[in-house]
Amino acid sequence: MKDQTIATHAGYEFDSQRTMAVPIYQSTAYAFEDTAQAARRFELKELGNIYTRLTNPTTEVFEKRFAALERGAAAIATASGASAVFYAFANVAEAGDNILVAKQAYGGTLTLAEHTLKRFGIEGRFFDVKDLEELEAQIDDRTKMIFFEVIPNPSVVMGDIEAIAAIADRHEVLLCADNTVATAALAKPLLHGADIVVHSTSKYTGGQGTALGGILVEREGLVEKIAGNPRYAHFNEPDASYHGLIYSQTGLPPFTLRARLALLRDFGAAPSPHNSWLLIQGLETLPVRMAAHSNNALAVAEYLEKHPKVQRVNYPGLPSSPDHALAQKYLKEGMASGLMSFEVATREEAQQIADRVELFSIVTNIGDSKSIITHPASTTHQQLSPEELEAAGVPEGLIRLSIGLEDPEDLIADLAQALGS
Repeated sequence: MKDQTIATHAGYEFDSQRTMAVPIYQSTAYAFEDTAQAARRFELKELGNIYTRLTNPTTEVFEKRFAALERGAAAIATASGASAVFYAFANVAEAGDNILVAKQAYGGTLTLAEHTLKRFGIEGRFFDVKDLEELEAQIDDRTKMIFFEVIPNPSVVMGDIEAIAAIADRHEVLLCADNTVATAALAKPLLHGADIVVHSTSKYTGGQGTALGGILVEREGLVEKIAGNPRYAHFNEPDASYHGLIYSQTGLPPFTLRARLALLRDFGAAPSPHNSWLLIQGLETLPVRMAAHSNNALAVAEYLEKHPKVQRVNYPGLPSSPDHALAQKYLKEGMASGLMSFEVATREEAQQIADRVELFSIVTNIGDSKSIITHPASTTHQQLSPEELEAAGVPEGLIRLSIGLEDPEDLIADLAQALGS
């Protein structure tokens, strides 16, 4: 099936009431037929609902639909994008291990890798997506994952997915791509060599800023890379906390299975059924909306590129962009989503422009139907030093735009008055 059909139908079969809309199963727990069934469920001899922290029928539809849209084998939904990224790391790494993270990543992910994981004894190492020699030089026997963003937020500097995947495969390291900005409607990282995809579904998936959520998706056949791989011994040895279960030998997709049985069980960052339902509604229109976001963003980028106060526009949909060829290769019809950034001379000028807009809102979210403006150096990336900001592709004069679904002429007019002559 094509994307729009998948986004509308996948993962849902009519319930007993034959409702057209997916029902919201707003329940924390489920009644067992008898003690024998309860025992079978807890022993994993029978698959079924136990507790909404682990599974929920509404969330299950969302997971199946999302996995199908990404062309993946299975998915696991989480309470937020941040928890999805943490689960991706925590599912493979332990004290003494390291994770390689692209410098061009969301500020929260950089903070997690640089500071928070350190308290767990896990080292975050960083590489430039344009310098793959730097990436490969840092891989060692304790490297458990390589992580990058398909369209980085907010630098919008793309890496070559297949080139990064070739390095990961050469060293038998799992490769995780954050596909939040491009979305599954525009990019399919799993078809280009990524092993796992993560999203903050709070962004374009929902589309209206109404529900927090995250999701992890694993590719078909990932067990072949994990089984017998000494980097991932805990997938190939009995799990004492789950009756000696060996994740690589269950016949089920191992990465999401372990994330569900170990991480959701112990950390509990599960989505609410109502949020899963809201995100299902967003998925149904995702392909249509992403085309509109992309078309609007291209019109705004073309205007900004010609403005005398703008030093640089970062948007791979522009033919002048150094990443235009990558956008043509990896993004559907070269559509580059609604996220862009542009640079002016100083931090003060950037903040003044953000303060003068009228139609855009100063918000640190992205992917909303309404257009958003952000000064990352003083908000989402405030914790980074000036040197770290430059390395992340977020200079102090950078302004991030999330282009919504308004008429692009109105957005351009608003930016024009904010920029001045």
